[in-house]
Amino acid sequence: MLKLITTAALLATACTPALAAEAKRENFGQMPDGTAVEAVTLTNGKGMSVRVMTLGASIQSVLVPDRSGKTVDVAVGYDSLEGYTKAPEFFGATVGRVANRIAKGKFSLDGKDYTVPVNNGVNSLHGGTKGFDKVVWTVREVKNGAKASVTMRYVSPDGDMGYPGTLTTDATYSLDEQNQLTITYTATTDKPTVVNISNHAYWNLAGPGRTAMDHLLTIPADRFTPTDETSIPLGEHRSVEGTVFDFRKPTPVGARVRDARDPQIVYGRGYDHNWVVGEAVTKDEHLMARVVEPTSGRGFELWSNQPGLQFYSGNFMDGTITGKSGQIYREGDVLVFEPQLFPDSPNQPQFPSVRLAPGKTYRNVMTYKFFVTQ
Repeated sequence: MLKLITTAALLATACTPALAAEAKRENFGQMPDGTAVEAVTLTNGKGMSVRVMTLGASIQSVLVPDRSGKTVDVAVGYDSLEGYTKAPEFFGATVGRVANRIAKGKFSLDGKDYTVPVNNGVNSLHGGTKGFDKVVWTVREVKNGAKASVTMRYVSPDGDMGYPGTLTTDATYSLDEQNQLTITYTATTDKPTVVNISNHAYWNLAGPGRTAMDHLLTIPADRFTPTDETSIPLGEHRSVEGTVFDFRKPTPVGARVRDARDPQIVYGRGYDHNWVVGEAVTKDEHLMARVVEPTSGRGFELWSNQPGLQFYSGNFMDGTITGKSGQIYREGDVLVFEPQLFPDSPNQPQFPSVRLAPGKTYRNVMTYKFFVTQ
């Protein structure tokens, strides 16, 4: 009987695939005030790895192989913590409490007026002068297994950057054996507030020293939200038909990014707009964008449960920032995709609501499904 049990156990073990995805936790340096910053590296058995650091709950690196097996870092940023503290630029960061812009740093909620810091011309951007990207989060959990993951938490106190309510936010990054990187944000509050959290990873799938303008982009949206000259939406949905904003078929990003005949391109110095992919937050994820870099064959599909996709074509990378391996980041070297609710939603009631009440849970989930074309 003992022999039969032992043999069955051995057969079960032999039939169970090894769990290759691993998470490794390590020190990444110290902030100027001495606060320790950690990094957690997620690695799978397909040659892909993702490093996330506690400063800003940020993606610091993403290593992905190309069609010949060559692996490069496709996440734009810095090699060490020093760069992120001196010129952060939202590289890979979690942005909030309210991602994107709030007109003139003002909004009303439940009949009360609020003012938040202005840090982008006349507007507030990504939570203000010290948003979620500039604080050190706490590692809550690290897991190995079929998915390697790390969960980080930040508790934003009532009145932080002018926002009401104590907001508790968890950011979970997971990597599976299908080369899928999933980012899940959840948040709860103790009083009514506004919340719109996203990730601000800068991508270049060609690798260091290459332009991102040759990347083929598809966005399955027939409308976008045009803006004024300060990048605040006008409140309308405009058709992409016949415009430079039509990415319903694969199109090189650089094909029309400098088309000065469209005032919207002039306002943003390129693409820095919200595409209307849906009307509201959904239970399940849907396709937001597909990106392919033809030379290397690297690509990803971005899926999310959010209705809006802010696409930014790196228009303000002006050659003054030196990043990984001494690379100078220039205009057009990076692409940013932020699944979220619409810009300036606290001031535009016709847009999907960013209001979060006590007892409710905010949730934004996004999945990068990396692949290689032949």
